[in-house]
Amino acid sequence: MKNKKNVLYGLAIIMVGLIYFPVLAQQKSGTHRASFSGEWRTKESIAMDGNIVCCYNSGDRMLAKTMKITEGANFLTVAVSSSFPGTAAVTSQEKLGFDGKAGEVDHGPGRGKKFTVKLSPDGQTMTVNSTVQLMVATPYHVNVQKQAVVYVTEVWKLSNDGKSISVQANAKSTLIGTGRSWKTVFDKAG
Repeated sequence: MKNKKNVLYGLAIIMVGLIYFPVLAQQKSGTHRASFSGEWRTKESIAMDGNIVCCYNSGDRMLAKTMKITEGANFLTVAVSSSFPGTAAVTSQEKLGFDGKAGEVDHGPGRGKKFTVKLSPDGQTMTVNSTVQLMVATPYHVNVQKQAVVYVTEVWKLSNDGKSISVQANAKSTLIGTGRSWKTVFDKAG
């Protein structure tokens, strides 16, 4: 009788182990997800060196070919150093908050951008909607500036393995009636 009791206890312990450990392993792999944090590099900036419908100021993350992203509880901090060809690089940092509040970057009179950011429930896709204001020369009167507005939507998708971020950008401007669309891929450095 004592042997039968020990065998039943042993079988019960084995059964608990057979159920518990696979469930534990599945929970750990299910909660782990790739992160936007890290250093990222691309061959062509999101703004393609400012050659889209709008121009950004030096130091803007849209001009950067390298980004260092730090992920917080409800935001990302994007640190960059960027410039136009032939000009000195400018370092800046932009906080992309997921709290629904608009962020703003002021580049001086008539120049800057306002943006909102939304993160998908799985944390793998981020949508940034920006309104960029800039001053541009008027045709035939280069010394006369007028304000232009550009609306940009960026959809950032983090790969499942966490080794790349693809950014699908769409822009429309008050300067040009038609919009432009392009894709930029950043690879994780190191």
